[in-house]
Amino acid sequence: MTRLIRHSRSGAFAVLAIATLLSSCAAPSRLEDSGMTFSKEPLLGKVVWTDLVTEDLAAARRFYGELLGWTFEDTTGPAGRAYVLARSGGAFVAGLVPVDKRADGVRLSRWLPYVSVADVDASLRQASAAGGRVAADAREVGIGRVAVIIDPEGAVIGLARSSIGDPDDATTSPGPGRRVWTELLSNDPGAAAGFYGSVVGYQSRTLQRRGGEYTMLSKGGVDRAGVLRNPTADWSPVWLTSFGVADPAAAAMRAESLGGKVLLAPSSDVREGTMAIVADPSGALVVLQQVKN
Repeated sequence: MTRLIRHSRSGAFAVLAIATLLSSCAAPSRLEDSGMTFSKEPLLGKVVWTDLVTEDLAAARRFYGELLGWTFEDTTGPAGRAYVLARSGGAFVAGLVPVDKRADGVRLSRWLPYVSVADVDASLRQASAAGGRVAADAREVGIGRVAVIIDPEGAVIGLARSSIGDPDDATTSPGPGRRVWTELLSNDPGAAAGFYGSVVGYQSRTLQRRGGEYTMLSKGGVDRAGVLRNPTADWSPVWLTSFGVADPAAAAMRAESLGGKVLLAPSSDVREGTMAIVADPSGALVVLQQVKN
């Protein structure tokens, strides 16, 4: 991943600004969701939602709509801010949160996942005790309770406890246009696994993969996320979200034609050529992961 975009470490303030905004935008009032099914019990440790914070909402709608086949519904968050829901087929797959560009040029655009926890407030206390920071305190939204934290390395992630049940594994099964995986790019995978073990309750194990070790995070015997060692200290730790495509090479070319930038083209040296990393038109990183139709 030697061509992965470098994120400015001066973006810590930007992360805080994003997190504060998301605490008032995430999880709007419940909409028509007959194409989805929900678990009776929380699926702890599962990434149950993902928001795209974007400085160019119109470009993001066009980019992801044409690249991943999403359709969109305009709505508002609890504070009356604009919030756009993206669908793939009958299921909601993401939210789009518009933000203004910063005068200093620091990029705000990024994907931000939310993980299911048993008690958001308790997880916030655990995050603080383990060296993390609370970026957006716990609050009630339309369908539950959410908060946002920054881990000790500076990666940002949301915490959620749904009041209607988590989208079940059938609803969120990988497919074209659907979320496939979520992983943390970390300078210290062992420490990161320990932190998220404290906050989310993950169990971790180390796998040997081409290119080095990979840390798998699981809960209840189910793999829910991963930790990938950062290949260079110049890059800031970040949570990466993967969406499914049939052909990563073709999807990467399509992303470029839509105003994105290919940062890592499919290569046999990286997961047997099954993935590409691109930046969308406003700079948010997204992984295009091969899945079968």
